[in-house]
Amino acid sequence: MTAALTPDTQPVASSSTQRQPLYEASTQYRHWRFSPEQLVHMRSTLNVDAVSAIRDAFEADSPGSSSSVSFLSAEEEHLLVKLYVGKIAQLCGHFRFPEEVEATAATYMKRFYLKNTVMDWHPKNVMLTALFLATKTTNHPIALESYASHIPKTSPSDVLDLEFLVAQSLGFDFAVWHPHKALWGIWLDVQTLPDVSIEELSKAYETAHGHVRAARLTDAEFIYTPSQIALACFSLASPTLATAWARAKFPSSPHPPALEFLEPIKEIILRDGSPPDVEAVREVDRRLRLCKNPEKIPGTNAYIKKQQEKDRQAEEKRLRKAEAARIAMEEGDPFGSELAKKAAEDLDDDDDDD
Repeated sequence: MTAALTPDTQPVASSSTQRQPLYEASTQYRHWRFSPEQLVHMRSTLNVDAVSAIRDAFEADSPGSSSSVSFLSAEEEHLLVKLYVGKIAQLCGHFRFPEEVEATAATYMKRFYLKNTVMDWHPKNVMLTALFLATKTTNHPIALESYASHIPKTSPSDVLDLEFLVAQSLGFDFAVWHPHKALWGIWLDVQTLPDVSIEELSKAYETAHGHVRAARLTDAEFIYTPSQIALACFSLASPTLATAWARAKFPSSPHPPALEFLEPIKEIILRDGSPPDVEAVREVDRRLRLCKNPEKIPGTNAYIKKQQEKDRQAEEKRLRKAEAARIAMEEGDPFGSELAKKAAEDLDDDDDDD
């Protein structure tokens, strides 16, 4: 599913045994790697399914109303998400959050929209929740009230209401491996090479770090490993130093395998690593207001019906729990009989969240 073997997957030259790299044991490696074709298919399928469901919701709310609605395409959804991924850096600068928080929040947001549509959940709201969640998972917490009070027109409930949905969409995979850390490792390695100018290296590192930040706006992290992205960014900054590093890592190879995958990564960063055109996104956002799922808009008939259905299901669940408890008490078994256990098991199918 990913590109060719990398420093993450190659055995160390001096090692007599091959051991699984730590990265390959991560949830990121196991759950969040895709090919470019898979990403296109996932987003396209998600968009088609979302448009179909939302069109039905419009019709249920007001028959015939969906005919005049211009729904967003998968490309337009991705454009809007990209804009708000870029805004995470601005918020982090305001709060003075470390780069670990910024990078993690960006990853959370991009992962969320591989499972959800902007026509259900606006990226602005998800961005605020993803960033707040990232402060906790990276061990840089901030009080919810303080966080919300520094963001205009934002209440604590605006942040918390989506927190479980975001965590659930991530599959509760909170740990993220980042290219900026791999780049730091490369920088340290290059310092040990002979005849390297520290001034030249420092300039290359700063430039490469800028490319790493740009890469957060792209799909690179879904396709390549953090060390691949870091080396590609370093190569964009200084091809000579990047090649010297690779040759030092693979001294017996005339063509170090670490260099084989760099060009497609560099192409992605240079092509997709810039913020989208604001005017184009503004038009997408304007249309989003007209095609947002009415089941998510308080006050609409579809929203009221959806809430009534949720309330009905919650009441049925409460009654079944009460009945299970009554049966257990009548049989004198405070831990529940087989009959009570069966009644409780029937509740499992009712625990799905919207």
